Amino acid sequence: MARVWRAMFCASWIACALARTDPFPTDVDEAGGLTGTAPRHSRPSAPVAATPKVWSARAPRGTDTAGHLGPAARKARSEAAVRDKRAAPLADPPGDGRTLELRRGGGGAPAAGPRVSETQLSSSSFALTGDSAHNQAMVYWTGHNNSVILILTKLYDFNLGTVTESSLWRSVDLGSTYQKLNDKVGYRTVLSYLYVCPSNKKKFLILTDPDVESSVVVSSDEGSSFQKFSVSFIIQSLLFHPTQEDWLLGYSHDHKLYNSRDFGKNWNLVHEAVSPSRFYWSVAGLDRESDLVHLEAHTESGLVRYITCLAQRCADTRQYPFPGRVDEGSLVVQDEYVFVQVTTSGRAKYYVSYQREAFTRIQLPKYCLPKDMHIISTDESQVMAAVQEWSENDTYSLYISDHKGLYFSPALPHLRTGRGAAGNLVVDIYKVAGFSGILLANRKEGRQVKTYISFSKGQRWSLLKAPAVDLAGNSLNCRPPSCSLHLHLQMSENPYTPDSISSKESVPGIIVATGNIGSELSYQNVGMFISSDAGNTWRQIFEEEHRVWFLEEGGALVAIIQATVPISHLWISLDEGRHWQQHVFSPSPLFVDGILMDQDLQHHVIMLFGHFSYRSEWQLIKVDYRGLFSRQCSEGDYQPWYLLNQGEPCVMGQRQVYKRRRAGSRCILGKGRSRRISADPCACNVFDFECDYGFERQMDGKCLAAFWYHGNSAGKGCSIGQSFLNSTGYRKVVSNSCKESGKEPVSPRMQQCDLKAPRGVRLSTAHEELSAPVGTNVTFLLHLDRGGSLQTDVRLDFGDGIAVTYSNLSHVTEGIRHIYKTAGIFSVTARVENSLGTDSSVLFLHITSPLEQVYLSAPAVAVRGKQSEVSAVVWPSQTKMAIFYWWIENNTEPIITLEGKLSHTFQIEGTSQISVQVSSGGVILQDSKAVRVSEFFRSLLLSFSPNLEEHKPAIPDWRQDVARVVMTTLSQVSGFPSEQLLVCVLAGTPTAAEVFILPAAQTHTQSGELGNNEQELEKMAEVLGNMLNQNLVQFQLKPDVTITAYLTQLTLAPLIDSSPLPRASAMLLLLSLAFLGVAIFFIYKFKRKIPWIQVHTEDSHEKEPDVMNAVSQSDGSSKIPRDFSSPRITLSQFPSRVPGHRDQRLNHGSLRGTGDRFPQREIPNCTNV
Repeated sequence: MARVWRAMFCASWIACALARTDPFPTDVDEAGGLTGTAPRHSRPSAPVAATPKVWSARAPRGTDTAGHLGPAARKARSEAAVRDKRAAPLADPPGDGRTLELRRGGGGAPAAGPRVSETQLSSSSFALTGDSAHNQAMVYWTGHNNSVILILTKLYDFNLGTVTESSLWRSVDLGSTYQKLNDKVGYRTVLSYLYVCPSNKKKFLILTDPDVESSVVVSSDEGSSFQKFSVSFIIQSLLFHPTQEDWLLGYSHDHKLYNSRDFGKNWNLVHEAVSPSRFYWSVAGLDRESDLVHLEAHTESGLVRYITCLAQRCADTRQYPFPGRVDEGSLVVQDEYVFVQVTTSGRAKYYVSYQREAFTRIQLPKYCLPKDMHIISTDESQVMAAVQEWSENDTYSLYISDHKGLYFSPALPHLRTGRGAAGNLVVDIYKVAGFSGILLANRKEGRQVKTYISFSKGQRWSLLKAPAVDLAGNSLNCRPPSCSLHLHLQMSENPYTPDSISSKESVPGIIVATGNIGSELSYQNVGMFISSDAGNTWRQIFEEEHRVWFLEEGGALVAIIQATVPISHLWISLDEGRHWQQHVFSPSPLFVDGILMDQDLQHHVIMLFGHFSYRSEWQLIKVDYRGLFSRQCSEGDYQPWYLLNQGEPCVMGQRQVYKRRRAGSRCILGKGRSRRISADPCACNVFDFECDYGFERQMDGKCLAAFWYHGNSAGKGCSIGQSFLNSTGYRKVVSNSCKESGKEPVSPRMQQCDLKAPRGVRLSTAHEELSAPVGTNVTFLLHLDRGGSLQTDVRLDFGDGIAVTYSNLSHVTEGIRHIYKTAGIFSVTARVENSLGTDSSVLFLHITSPLEQVYLSAPAVAVRGKQSEVSAVVWPSQTKMAIFYWWIENNTEPIITLEGKLSHTFQIEGTSQISVQVSSGGVILQDSKAVRVSEFFRSLLLSFSPNLEEHKPAIPDWRQDVARVVMTTLSQVSGFPSEQLLVCVLAGTPTAAEVFILPAAQTHTQSGELGNNEQELEKMAEVLGNMLNQNLVQFQLKPDVTITAYLTQLTLAPLIDSSPLPRASAMLLLLSLAFLGVAIFFIYKFKRKIPWIQVHTEDSHEKEPDVMNAVSQSDGSSKIPRDFSSPRITLSQFPSRVPGHRDQRLNHGSLRGTGDRFPQREIPNCTNV
């Protein structure tokens, strides 16, 4: 069945595209809704909409105010209506973005135009007594040989944002009388929304107001009896299964999806963190299991994924059809197609799966550069989309695809867009019902908007011809292109009022629309127009805007003036709008809120509902129009009608002849009668073809290759002996039945393959991303512009020591998968070779591993003006993958490095802050250290009693606490100010520490004072050394654990970080130190026999002090700055007497200079702490 299309915005590319709804308001499916396959969404905030497969301009049922992504349908006019007695037209009530509020309509003076004398038809009315305060209503007419009508009225409190009262009414005699059912559902039960099962109209479900209770009231016999079930969650939207009448999906306010298999009695959790309105039932014929659910949800990793699973066992049957994350709110499952969107580097990429095959990236023209994309239709195995190109701001362009939805070509640029009542984006395009390929669209040209029509599915467009005369018979003299007819292509927000344009499959060629005549589309001088020949010519039927419906399968038209005053009559035409009959349906004028059309041709009933005043009860008026038709139609009541395209007999490649009732025949048409008599194929012309991907339509209608197109890609993997379908630039329009002549065929032709040297090799990942987490499957795709597949070998080197070879390209069509076990940057190389040559491609892939820990190593004390080294160690190791951001002192801009080390010279005395941030794999970690900067200092190396190791958790906080306790103990024992002491407990085993002795804060480095201050620090070092050697520095780690600190042996190497050195450097260092030790021993043993060595004794009063600078925490490198990092030791620094003379050792054995360390009694070993 042909459908009407409208487009809606839903926060994402394929969000709500052109809304497709049945072209006639009274033709419903078995569910009482518009024709189309499910999914059928419902939600408390918008129960009046229906199947998302049918496209509608308003937000679909079961979605948020942005609408459901993809197809969304309008509910049949016979399901629901809402009104606001405070005259708020089509506004969303606070707290509920979907409930329609209709202000009281009405009618004024009779519309102009030819009319016949008044005809009396039978009518009756019924008042819903006691509900005068209720300002909203939902009406459902089962129709189809059924006389039951259900009405739910509600009092919606706009201040509270909730329903406070409700009443349920039921009629079993086509609306002549109604019975109130509140006693059956419970007097205290507040009902909010009514939903009817799409596969069994006798079953319906009513939600209670969640502010009162969370439950559902169900009936399986059209309201004769009810059952009430409690629900453990608040239902925000419902999705009925298209065939299984008891199966439901319920979406909760906290983004959880539930499933019920007993029509709401019991529910089980399907999945958590599901995106709103991004869940679908299986599609028959495409999905194997009928209880399969397609959904979009956040996974435990935080990514949004496309998931399929069985509703009852989702956790055990979960699968991910799309290999990677998707953009939130982008999943659309519609007919044979599944669409998703992935945004990387600020640009969106669109993917499609045809008939549940693997996803492929949608190909738009190279320089289209889309900013947004909306799916319009997937009818007839073809995708139509509205694409906002890079140069468009308030317009979209129409694109049409091949049958797989993969390759798109432009059809019409600059479609007019607007916003619906719910804020949805609306694109102006309409498909005429009953035909394939007839489209109407509003195109923006500069500041003007004009209406165009196409009879070739978008391949050729023309302006609409205005009527030759007006209603009075005066000539209009309006000719294109300066003057033409322009139509409003808007869908009604109210399901009980018609759209601004209507057509019906059962009356082929009849189109009724609101519009104006002139140079552009306008809201001034709007009238009603009708076409009896599918849009070729038009006539004006009213000077004012009216609501027009089709009656009796289009055998009659009924119209009510679009006015804000109450009316008491309507107009009926039996001759396609040429003459109208007036019918008084009420003795008192009525504010008409909506009209319901009888879906059963046996009843011939119109239902009008409204109210006489703002404070009156709801009035339901039943009009029986059976008297208009005296008999069943016979063959003499029909005549042939030929479909034309601006005078040409061929439309969509056929000469089509239809059978249509003669205008004015007062006979009952009947249902199920074939409308088309014959369809003979025509010879093809260029407009029976779309321009293939990479080709553009020229002014003469021919398709020529675009400048950026490099030729057909179909033969890339072709081998000798094979053939491929080579494009000529044309592809036949889907549903076009023309016949090509043998002389100049334009369809793709079969062509033999030739072996060629491989050229144009391109290596990429499945989603064209250059990074992947460690341990995940990476799929590599190989693209080859030229070269046979069977005779071409492929070698792929993954860069981590693993390579694979394939004998031909056919083995790699679905990609090559590989798992990297370590992080790093890998050079992936693909080499393609055959007997005629080779070609290769290189891809640099970043394998990331999320950071777990970063540790900043920095000197506790640094010398002002001297270079210091800081380093950052990350875990797990991020070789060449991490970026380091350093903030030192008061710098506002960071220093950025790719290595975890940095050299810096501090210039200001005091405490300087060093911070480093490490970024890798989307994770950023930070560590900070404080560094004391001084002109000079002294330091001592400490060791601790072995029992400390038994209670060592080896974490930074523990080391900080131990350092604080040691510093406090030293200050208490020595009496030195704690501000002049700084203790740093080093990482590693056994535990060691360094005590820094700093000058007092008021110390100045003026001339003559430096030496004195250094002597003071040296004296402090001697005192601390004595105390440590006498085991006076002790502290309690636990009640029964006492730790003693003492001086450690002096190291010949600088104190460096405990990170492991490179093996070669470590070995060289050990050999050098061993050689140095032997040399020192030799010199010491024979120093008196070597004449050129000056001997120092304990009686010497002049010493040659050497400077040992502050020790920096390096990263394990053996390269130490020569200016201060390496202590230089002379023979005079070792005692010349036997150990035991402590006073002499203290006088002659100390190391002086900037950053001295106090020695032990024995000769120091070559140790590295």
